[in-house]
Amino acid sequence: MSNTPMAASPLTRAVLEIDEYVSGLGWDQPARLFALVDTARLRAQEPALAAQLGLEDETASTGLTPIEQDEIPSGKPLDEFLGTIAWPDAVVGCALSVERMMLPPSAEAQVPKNLSEAKLAQWVADHPERQEVRMTVAVLRDGGRESALRLREKDSSTEVLTGPDLVPGLAAALAATFED
Repeated sequence: MSNTPMAASPLTRAVLEIDEYVSGLGWDQPARLFALVDTARLRAQEPALAAQLGLEDETASTGLTPIEQDEIPSGKPLDEFLGTIAWPDAVVGCALSVERMMLPPSAEAQVPKNLSEAKLAQWVADHPERQEVRMTVAVLRDGGRESALRLREKDSSTEVLTGPDLVPGLAAALAATFED
C-alpha cells in the first residue's frame, strides 16, 4: 500500500487500503463490502489464497487483509442488507465503502419537513451546498472502529480524513453484523 502510513494501526491501514482501491475504480460506484481477516492467520491457514492475493512474501506479522465480497444487491436498502449478514469465525472485522451526498451542518435548518425519503434525496441532490463523499467504514469483532472520508471535490489520497467516529451510524450497523 503505497500511500498508507506504516505507523497507522492495522485497522487504519486496512481502511486506507480499501479507500485507495475503491478510489482507483472512480466515482459513481456501488457500495462495496469487505471481510477483514488476520493476514498472518490467512498465510498460515490458506497459503494458496494468500499467494493469490500476493501476500506470500509479506514480512509483516500483523495486519489485516481486506477481501471484497459479492456485490451488494442494488434493489435492497443497505440497512436491510446488512441485517442479513453473518460472518464466519475467521473474519475478524468487516468494512463497507459507500458514496453519499451530504450537506454542511448549516443547511440542516433549511431541510423541508415531512418529505418522503425519495423527495428528501432529490432535495439534497439539488442543494447548491451538497458535497459527494465516499465513506469507508470498518469495524472489528473486538469493537475497534475506523473510517475514511474522501470528498469528490478533493479527490486525493492526501485529502482523506480518518477517525474512529466519523460515521457512527454506519459503524454501528456494521458492528451489528457480528452480533449473535
